Amino acid sequence: MIQVNNLNLSYPNKKQRVQVLKDVSFSVGKGEIYGIIGKSGAGKSTLLKSLNLIETPESGSIIIDGVDITTIKKDELRKIRQKIGMIFQGFNLLNSKTAFDNVALPLVLQGKCNKAEIKAKVDSLLDLVGLSEFGHKYPGSLSGGQKQRLGIARALTTEPKILLSDEATSALDPETTNSILELLLTINEKFGLTIVLITHEIDVIRKICDKVAVIDKGIIVESGNVIDVILHPKHELTRKLIIEEESHRYLEQVSDFYKFNKTNNSHLVVISFIGNTAFDPILSEISNDSGVTFSILRGELGRIKKMPFGQMLVEVRGSISQLDHSLKMFKQLDVHYELVA
Repeated sequence: MIQVNNLNLSYPNKKQRVQVLKDVSFSVGKGEIYGIIGKSGAGKSTLLKSLNLIETPESGSIIIDGVDITTIKKDELRKIRQKIGMIFQGFNLLNSKTAFDNVALPLVLQGKCNKAEIKAKVDSLLDLVGLSEFGHKYPGSLSGGQKQRLGIARALTTEPKILLSDEATSALDPETTNSILELLLTINEKFGLTIVLITHEIDVIRKICDKVAVIDKGIIVESGNVIDVILHPKHELTRKLIIEEESHRYLEQVSDFYKFNKTNNSHLVVISFIGNTAFDPILSEISNDSGVTFSILRGELGRIKKMPFGQMLVEVRGSISQLDHSLKMFKQLDVHYELVA
């Protein structure tokens, strides 16, 4: 559905140009949810906006459903853009129009539908996003989550094949974020919509994405299936996003009652479980076989898309030989671990 080849883009800055995207290449299959993750300033927003030529690259190609949009005329590009919906971090709603009118706006601008058709379409979309009772309300009276749902409904009005999401959940609280992600999953499954989203939160990638690309300073440093990248991160930045930030977050949460003492007889380990192993008594098995003891400091059970996924921060104690034996058992049992300290 989307093929990006050797994309380069730079901006003028005083006497020189600053390269924002450097030889970027990736592909997104039809119906996939593709996540692009990176820190602030990495180039992810610029990359997303390049996919519908809001940002114009200097070189490279962007092939959308078989058409290289970097080579076509404006009229052709306008038609293709109608099949690319966009969800914005700041909602981008018109405060002077009702929720109904915000969703109806793309149809009104196209001028292809009569009032009855517009009403039927908008009513069905408001129902889909859980806002059927709010059509008469103005954006100012809606919560952040409701505004984002309204933005999603508007993005679906023209029946797009592709949905681009620009940090759509970054301004929302965790509970609302989860509800928006569930809505995107529902839309993906119901319409077979291809979704490309950018985020700086690994949890967003875990919960709904099929594939992920990690971007740093305009370069994609790692990409692949979400499970592979999360369990076996290769690049330093990926490891930092997935392992270090998670372990630091865990340590902060337990800092009031726990402090790690660095000795040769203990390791601080982040353990990741995927699939059925998330429910197996692996720690008991390793403890009984190797003689180590475990202190579970923090843990959570979630999912990668629809597959069970668990993660724990544990302190492992024992002799050097016992510790080595326990780490070998993690490998044998296909449990991913990362030594934090």
